[in-house]
Amino acid sequence: MSPDPAPLRQAVILAVGSELLTPHKIDTNSLFLTEQLNAHGIVVRYKLAVSDDEDDIATAIRDAASRADLVVTTGGLGPTDDDVTRAAVARAFGLTLQEDAGVVSSIRSRFASRGFEMPDINRRQALIPEGAAILSNPRGTAPGLWMDRGDVVCLLLPGPPRELCPMFEEVLSARIVGRTAGHRLFRRVLTIVGRTESHVEELTQPIYSQWRSPGAVIETTILASLGQLELHLSTRSADPDQAARLLDDATGALADVLGNSLVSKDGESLEVVVGRLLTDCGRRIALAESCTGGLATSRLTDVPGSSAYVLAGWVVYSNEAKVALGVDAVLIAQHGAVSEPVASAMAVQACRRTGADYGLGVTGIAGPGGGSAEKPVGTVWFGLAGVDGPLRTRTFRFTGERDRVKLQASQAALDMLRRELQRV
Repeated sequence: MSPDPAPLRQAVILAVGSELLTPHKIDTNSLFLTEQLNAHGIVVRYKLAVSDDEDDIATAIRDAASRADLVVTTGGLGPTDDDVTRAAVARAFGLTLQEDAGVVSSIRSRFASRGFEMPDINRRQALIPEGAAILSNPRGTAPGLWMDRGDVVCLLLPGPPRELCPMFEEVLSARIVGRTAGHRLFRRVLTIVGRTESHVEELTQPIYSQWRSPGAVIETTILASLGQLELHLSTRSADPDQAARLLDDATGALADVLGNSLVSKDGESLEVVVGRLLTDCGRRIALAESCTGGLATSRLTDVPGSSAYVLAGWVVYSNEAKVALGVDAVLIAQHGAVSEPVASAMAVQACRRTGADYGLGVTGIAGPGGGSAEKPVGTVWFGLAGVDGPLRTRTFRFTGERDRVKLQASQAALDMLRRELQRV
């Protein structure tokens, strides 16, 4: 009686195609495959784009097979000279290629159904490494292949997504799920605003460094993006309830040290969280934006149902527009358009002109010109007002190009509103 095959725990994805090493083609297949594999507890160790070179592909397969239980290749299964994935896999594992009469017949029938004769070059697609299981492809001529090589499985999939996705879903249910020992990968994503990556690491590392005990391992990754951080927690388990308890406890411990810098415990965006807080508080907002050009308003209104809490938004880019909103021209002349008093006045006028509970004003210098020694490019003032007048102001000096300053400023504006709503 043969022993049960080893469970599949880790995978490597090899995207084959020289076009993927140019700026003209993006590998989207690996995103789909990663999502599917993760959902069933298989961690993707790395992804690699490989040129249409038999030596390169064979080397990549051998290396991947030494590091993972499952090697998935995409592409290179067509009929042309540069479709060499089958030959590379055979070379990597020391196998011979043999023409499969059934595959030839299937391809010939597919051409005949469309009124064509099969070109002889399509016989290349019937060259199968010895011992490989053939996966049918009703949407194309290239069959997929499943190869058990001891403790390693090599899965060859066609490149076109319309062929790859349904083939993989069938393989997943028929072959892969039975090899995962019932484990799945469970995740939590904590969204953090207002702290640097190093500061978050300093706060959280003493906590997550303890999550290394057998049976209760939580993997952690910090991802930095413009204006926010994400702390990803993941654990593999066959017991969803146990995984949920483990991640709940971990999230709670991290929330305690992150305080109000923690925006969300489940990956929700800042604008979604702000919208829910406005709804929960029964409050409405109006915005007056200068340097952000309406970006903060746009982000809020990207959320379905936002008409319940967003009353209005102004883009008051020029001094004349600010005066038309109701900002005193003398105030602008005395302090400059980018200043605390003007940001506060913009917020007050947005609030008063709409009857909103809150008004938010943003004015700054997005660049690349317009800065000075006193107010360099990236200087942005924020004002938040309530029905009774100004509430608070803040200033930031952001770095980067114009679009980066605008995005960071919109993030800071929404976060300022979030903190106020959480306070009340």
